[in-house]
Order: sequence, then C-alpha cells, then structure tokens
Amino acid sequence: MISVTDKYIDSLYELTQIEFPEPVIQQTKKCLLDYLGVTFAGAAILKEKGKAFLDNSESGNISVIGFNRKSNLYNAALINGMSSHVADLDDGVRQGNFHPGSPIISALMPITEYYKLTGNDLLKGIIVGYEAAVRLACAIQPAHRNKGYHSIGTCGTIGAALGIGAAFGFSKQQMKNTLSAAATSSSGMLNVIKGVSELKPYNSGQAAVSGIMAALIAQADFNGSSDVLTGKWGYIEMITDRCDFSLLEKANDDKLGIEKVYMKQYAACRHCHPAIEAALIIRQNHSIEPEQISEIEVETYNLAANERDHTEVRGIADAKMSIPYSVAVALVTGKAGIKEYSDEMFEDKKIINLTKKVKIIADNELNALVPEKRPAVVKVTTHKQEHFNVRVDLAKGEPENPLTTEEINEKFLSLSTYGGKTVEYANKTANFVWNVETEISNLLSIL
Repeated sequence: MISVTDKYIDSLYELTQIEFPEPVIQQTKKCLLDYLGVTFAGAAILKEKGKAFLDNSESGNISVIGFNRKSNLYNAALINGMSSHVADLDDGVRQGNFHPGSPIISALMPITEYYKLTGNDLLKGIIVGYEAAVRLACAIQPAHRNKGYHSIGTCGTIGAALGIGAAFGFSKQQMKNTLSAAATSSSGMLNVIKGVSELKPYNSGQAAVSGIMAALIAQADFNGSSDVLTGKWGYIEMITDRCDFSLLEKANDDKLGIEKVYMKQYAACRHCHPAIEAALIIRQNHSIEPEQISEIEVETYNLAANERDHTEVRGIADAKMSIPYSVAVALVTGKAGIKEYSDEMFEDKKIINLTKKVKIIADNELNALVPEKRPAVVKVTTHKQEHFNVRVDLAKGEPENPLTTEEINEKFLSLSTYGGKTVEYANKTANFVWNVETEISNLLSIL
C-alpha cells in the first residue's frame, strides 16, 4: 500500500517536473518582491540586535538582507527569517493560519546565492516550498494551533526544506529523505508570541535554518523514514489531533498554494485586519474625534475575539496582537503601518484611552464563516448616541480581494525606504525581481 508520505512526496515531485503557467510565475514574483520589502523594513526594526548577533558570529559571503553585511549560510537564513517576520507584514494563508514566505524564501535566497542557482531554480523552489507547507498547514489546522504550535516554525521548516530540494532538482527519494529530516527538526511555540516576548520572528528564522540543514542532509544521501508522516510515532500524530489527509495529496481545487496567499496592508496580526479596515472606513466616511466616542464594539470570530482582545499592551509585539489597540490607532491616525506600532504611539493618550473603550465580542454566526471568510463588524457609538457600523468579511490583500501589482510595488517602495533604501535602489531591486529569470545575479548582488 502506498503511504501518506509517498502520496505527499509523489505529488510534490510531479510539480518539479512541469512548466508553470505565467500567472503562477507572476504570483511568485509578487511574493518575492513582497518578501524583500518586508525584510528591508524588518532589518531596520532589528538593526541593533541583529548587528550584535552578526558581530558575535562567524563571517561568510552570503547576503544578510537589509544589513549591508555578509555572513555564513545559516546566520543569513536566521536573520533574514527574523527580519521578514518581525514587522508582521509578511504574506500568509488564512486556511492554514500560516505565513509561508518568511521561512521559505529566507532559506532559498542564501541557498541560491551560495550554490549559484538560476532564477528559474529560485522560482521553482518558492512554488514547491509554498505548496508543501500550505498543504500541510491546511490539513492540520486548527488542531495544530490548539496544541500550542506556531505553524511558521513547523510547516515553515518543511516548506523551506522541500523548496530547496526542488531548487536543487532532487530525485523523488531525496525529496522523501528531506521531508524526514525536516519533520524531525521542525518546531515552533505559540507561547513565545505573547506579551513582552520578542521571539515570534525567531520561529521563522530557525525554520529557515532547519530547512537548509534538512535539505543538505538529504543531499548527503542520509536515508529517512519510510513513512515519516503517519503511524504511532509519525509526525502527524505528534503535532495534531485532527488531519485532513486528502489535503496532503492535493488541494480541493486547482489552485496552487502560492495562489492562495494574502498580502498585508497593515503591520499587525492578520486576525486584526478586518477590524482595522472597518475602523479605517468609518474614519474615512465620518468626521469623528476620539473624544467624541463613548464606546466601540468589535464583533468577530472566536479565534480573533478570544486571543486578540487585550486592551493593555506591553510593547510593540503585544500591540500587533491586540484588536483594541489596532482599532484605536486606526481611528486616531487613519493608518496602521509600522510607525503606528511604535513606542511613540504607546505614549499617545488619545490612542491609549480609546483602546480601553474597545470591547471584543465573539459572534457564532461570524465564526461559522471561518476560514472561508475572516469577518469583523466594528460599531462606533458617540456620546451623542450616533452609531456607525461597518462590516469587513475579507480584508484587502486576500486572494479574493487582492492587492494590485501597482499596490504591491507601492508597498515595496514604502517598506524599502522605511528600511533606509533610496528610491533608485528600490526601483532597481523591483526591476530585478520582475525579471529574475535573467537578473538573478544582479538581484543577489544588489542585496
């Protein structure tokens, strides 16, 4: 009998043998450009701590994106993985509650540079890496999350490893060995994403490193398990209580995993975005001063309501996980970018006072729409008993409500300049990405 592991690997290996249609290639370039923008911005956020780490580690000849530094293969993947996730602006897949770009591309960029792979190799690696990770995440969520795992670390490791395998042109057996090595080293705790902890992006960085190690172990011809995914001691049994095994073989539709990603407009947890967008619409359509507001109610689905409802924020990472703060800062400033999640904003009494007026309510009808939709209804009441209500089912950036190519370019330019890059540099980088098949050496050089 063919095992679940074999079916999973067989279908992924088949992807490595085909020529991808142009819309998939263009989507992959969008993901790569989006990744580089958020990594430039994240490098600026991590500037001092990232520099301290690099100063105390071995040198090398691999680019650390945004730091104007070189390091070894593993350190570059680690810091790139952290930089690309720290701003909370990286791509994701709502059905899998997962951020694929950060760990997968953070592993593939150093590998591409070190082994002098082609632009087409990189694109194939991204597509297959996303496919492997997105399928797995969608199959095991939400039970995986309920056990305390952070999927960017677990599924991200496997996606990074198999993406590298695809870029290397691995045989089917090598891909299977890669999966075994990746499964045994994948990890990531949700415990470290709350409160004052700054280790949320570390889960992404270590996934990129573990993915590289797994692929190189397979390249060295270390054999893995015959069926690493199932059985009493299998990976699935360890990490989740429920799994839709059919999704491991293929998706329920014809779309690839990379076609299912959303791209963020706001620098917060994705579960905050519908409420942020509704608040921004209210602010745009009505002239309301924060002092005029008596109450704000946010009705949303259970996960968002139960875990993103805190009104006391204890730092930037905590603010990004708070719907009340996110709604308040959106209503006061009309924005929810990187600058709106800063120490300076935590001292603004208008924002802090308004945050405390936000009440989060779990709504069963809205919850029933998840994951097909991620809805939120924001209701603002003034002291004069004026009521303003807006509902958002799918925040901007979802595949059903995508960012345009122009908006992606604008986001990239904005994040690049935030990260200290010139407009000229950003435009050159974007041009190399859009033509990566022939411009890979120039792209790596400019980084």
